[in-house]
Amino acid sequence: MNLETEFTAKLWKANANASWYFVSLPVATSTWIKSYQTRRAGFGSVRVEVEIGGSKWKTSVFPDSKLGTYVLPVKKQVRQAEGLDDGDEVTVQLGFQPEGLKKPKHCLGFLLCR
Repeated sequence: MNLETEFTAKLWKANANASWYFVSLPVATSTWIKSYQTRRAGFGSVRVEVEIGGSKWKTSVFPDSKLGTYVLPVKKQVRQAEGLDDGDEVTVQLGFQPEGLKKPKHCLGFLLCR
């Protein structure tokens, strides 16, 4: 079963001197991921499949304790291909394969279960 959701959020740069750019997942989406994911990799990360515009890739989302949500790194190759810069609104399609959980009895309104 692959779980998928879509959301729109701002792309942000980690700090003025960094080359890291992220999109913060909505709190509800992060809560949803935590509820389905019992196994996490290093730093509490969760493997995901992402689509922004015409770009698709596999990566991980990472918990950010200051923001209280997961953050999605957006690599330079994707930013260039999609013409994205700091502060741009980005529509993200995100999917993941839950590990360590039974198939849910129902699906919430903001996700698709396959």
